[in-house]
Parts: sequence; C-alpha cells; structure tokens
Amino acid sequence: MIHIILPVGILQCNCSIFGDEQSKEAIVIDPGGELDQILAVLAQHQLTVKAIVITHAHIDHIAAAAKLRNLTNAPVYMNSEDRWLLDILEEQAAWLNVPPPEQTEIDAKAKDGRTLRLGHADFEIMHTPGHTQGSICLWIPSENKLVAGDTLFRESIGRTDLPGGDGRKILSSIKTRLLTLPLDATVIPGHGPFTTIGHEKEHNLFLKGL
Repeated sequence: MIHIILPVGILQCNCSIFGDEQSKEAIVIDPGGELDQILAVLAQHQLTVKAIVITHAHIDHIAAAAKLRNLTNAPVYMNSEDRWLLDILEEQAAWLNVPPPEQTEIDAKAKDGRTLRLGHADFEIMHTPGHTQGSICLWIPSENKLVAGDTLFRESIGRTDLPGGDGRKILSSIKTRLLTLPLDATVIPGHGPFTTIGHEKEHNLFLKGL
C-alpha cells in the first residue's frame, strides 16, 4: 500500500494519500491545501482518486476538497454533523486571515461503522466527536494505522475551544474508540509527528486517569 503524507496549507495539515499498487486507485484524506502537490503525488504514482475523505470540516482540512473533487469526479465523504461548518467557511477564513476556499459538495455521509475499501484494505470510519461534532478517524487494520484527524496528537489532543468543540466528548471518544486499538498501531494526527496508541497511553498527560 502506497501511503504519502503531505503537510499542506497554512497550518500544515497532514494530508494522507493512500494508493493501491494493483488497482492504481487512491483515497485522499484531508486535502487542506496545496492542490498542486497532491496532484503531483497522484501523477507520480499514476493513481486515480476513488474517494476524498474529510475528517472534519475545519478550513485547514477541507480547503482543496472542492477543486480536487472537480478535477477527479471522486465523491467527498464527510460526517453530516459537521455540515454547518461548511456554511461558515468565510468566517473560518477570517480566523486565519486567508481567502475563503470554494465550498465542496458532500456526496456521501461518513457514518460511524461505514467502511471504504481500497485494494485489500478496509478503511473503517469511526465517529469521534469532540474536536468538532462530526469529527471522524479512519482505522485501517491491515496497515495497523489510524488516521486521527484532530482528535489525537502526539502527547496532546485536539482543541475544543472552537465552535462545536466539547472537551468531555473528545476524551470519551479517545477512551472508548481509540485506546482500544492495538498498542503498536501507528497514529497519523491531523498535524505534527506520528505516534502510537501505546505511546499515548503512557505519555499523554491529557489521557491520565482514563
């Protein structure tokens, strides 16, 4: 399985590009900007985008989604609980003092328990509210990888002081959904360095007592 991670946009969101070597199909997660770089990776590996997945609807994770959808005709998956955040993209852009991006259409609901398949790999959607009400993570058992969006970071957790954030919910999501995964599972956060579930159980001060 090809897996390329591009830190994109003003906040360096970790955009994941997963590609299957046999089918040459790809899933792009969180295209938050710098579309030219994303397209370059797809072209380099001769990949066709099968799906675009948004872990949550903050501008730094969704800014290039509309353009990527228009160019590839790939469906966009997002949890419906974050739909309202799309309607305030101009306000979100003002927070960062950047121009508002084109608002993407949402083609499919990223519901808890839904599975996307790429080659022989299943991408299991986990609804993990807290950072936003519609935040999701994607668990890929065959790769032993969790794409965590802004729910879990290396030795930290997602902020909950933005509209729709909920500190109790994010801790509950992490405890009941993420900490049950294998200790050696690699965690790809929405920003910053990778980690593992085991490392976070041992070293993440936000999770002490869970």
